Amino acid sequence: MRAKNTLFSIIDWFIPETTRAERSELYLARNFVFTHLFGPVLSQSISLFLFLSDPHPGFACWTIIACIWLFIALPFVYRYTANLQLSALLSVELLAFTSLFGAYYYGGVSSPFLPWLIVSLLLGFFYLSERQLLVVSLFGLNIAGFSAAYIMWGFPELVPQKQLAVVGWISILSATIYMSWMAIYYANMITMNSDLEREIELHRETATRLRETKNIADEANRAKSIFLAKMSHELRTPLNAVIGFSEILLEDIEFEGKNEAKRIDLERINSAGKHLLSLVTDVLDLSRIESNAIDLNITQFSLNDMIHDVIANIQPMVVAKNNKLIVRCPNDLGLVSTDQTKLRQAALNLMSNAAKFTEGGSITLSAQLRRSQAGDWIEIQVRDTGIGIAPEQLGCLFQNFGQATLSTSSKYGGTGLGLALSQKLCALMGGGISVTSEVGHGSCFTIRVLARMTEQTSTYDDLIDMPALPAYAAAI
Repeated sequence: MRAKNTLFSIIDWFIPETTRAERSELYLARNFVFTHLFGPVLSQSISLFLFLSDPHPGFACWTIIACIWLFIALPFVYRYTANLQLSALLSVELLAFTSLFGAYYYGGVSSPFLPWLIVSLLLGFFYLSERQLLVVSLFGLNIAGFSAAYIMWGFPELVPQKQLAVVGWISILSATIYMSWMAIYYANMITMNSDLEREIELHRETATRLRETKNIADEANRAKSIFLAKMSHELRTPLNAVIGFSEILLEDIEFEGKNEAKRIDLERINSAGKHLLSLVTDVLDLSRIESNAIDLNITQFSLNDMIHDVIANIQPMVVAKNNKLIVRCPNDLGLVSTDQTKLRQAALNLMSNAAKFTEGGSITLSAQLRRSQAGDWIEIQVRDTGIGIAPEQLGCLFQNFGQATLSTSSKYGGTGLGLALSQKLCALMGGGISVTSEVGHGSCFTIRVLARMTEQTSTYDDLIDMPALPAYAAAI
C-alpha cells in the first residue's frame, strides 16, 4: 500500500490541480504520465539490442535511442502546459516518427519498428478522439514522408535482416505489452462509465421522485395555509364575542360579597379569550406569510415613539417577575419608513420572551440607527439575564412551533410561534433577527431591518436581494 501511494504521489506531481477534480480526467492523465515514464524504460531493451546488432552505430542508431528517451520529457511538458491534448499530440508524432525512421534505416517494410506505427495511430484516436481528422492527417503526412524518402533514396541496409530478428521479437513483445495495458485501461474506463451512467440514472430517478414529492408537499402546505387562514377568521369572530361580552359583564358586576367569585371567573374567561385570540392571530399571520398573501403597510413614523409604546406594553410583564428594565435609546432617532405594526409586533415578541424567561434579573432594550453603504438600518436589541439557550438548540428557535427544549415548553408555556413569526416579519422588511446566547447567563436578540423602505422595495423580488442577518450566530 505504501509503494502504491508513493507511485501515485510521483505520478500526480505531473498532473495539474484542475485535472484532479474530475475523476475520469484524472485517470486518463495518470495513464498518460505512467506510460510515458515507464514505457521508455521498457523500450530500452530495443535500444540495447539495436546497438549490439549494428556493427557501426551511427546517426540512425543514436537518433532512435534519443527519440525513445524523449518520451520521458512529455510528462514534464504536460505539467508545465497543463494541456493533455498537446502533450498527447507530441507523443503520437514522436512515436510515429521514431517507428518510421527506424523502419527506414532498419529493415524497411519488414522492420521490427513498424508495429509501433499502428500503436501511434491507435493512441492518437485514444487521446485525441475529438480531433480525429488531425490524427489521420498527421498519420498521412508521416507515411508520405516515409514513402518520399524510399522513392528518392531507397532503404539503406545498415544491419542485415536476419540480425534484426532479436530486435523484432523484443519490439513486438514490447508493443504487445503496451497495447495490453491500454486495452485493460480502456476496458476499465468503459466499466467505470457504465457504472457512472447507472448511478446518474438512479440519481435522475431520485431527483424526479423528490421533485414530485416536493410538489405534493408544496400543494399540501398551500392547502394547510388556506385552511388555517379560513379557520383563523372563523375562530376570531366568536372569540371577539367572548372577550367583548366578558368585558361588558365585568363592567356591570358589583365587586362585593358573593360577586367576587364571579368576577374572578369572568377575568379568567377574558384572559383566556385574549390569549387564544393572540394565538389565532399568530397562526393567521404565519399562514398569510407562507401563502404570500400578506402586504407591508409602509408609513413614516417616529422610532422613539414606537420604542416608548413597546416599553409601555411590556412594563407589566417585566415587573411581574421582579425584573429591572433598562432602556438605552437616543432621544433623536428621528423618522423611519417601514411597517410600524409589524416592527412593533416583532419587538414586543422579543421583549415578552425576555420577560418570560428571566426572573429577578435585568432586561435591556437598545435601539439605534446604523448607516452603511447599503442604506440605513434600524437595529433593536433585547438583552436579558435569563436562562439562556444552548448552542445546539439555537437552530430550532426560528422554526414554526419550535422551542429550545420540551422542558422549556412544559415549564414556561407558549407555542413557539412568536420567534418564527417575528423572523418572517423582519424578512419581509428586508432584514432578520440574530441571536447569541449562553446557558445560565442570558440571551441577546437583535432585530435589523431597513430604515427607509418604499412601496418598490417592499416587493418580494426586491427583498430577496437585500443583505440580512443570519437566523442565529454561535455564542461567544
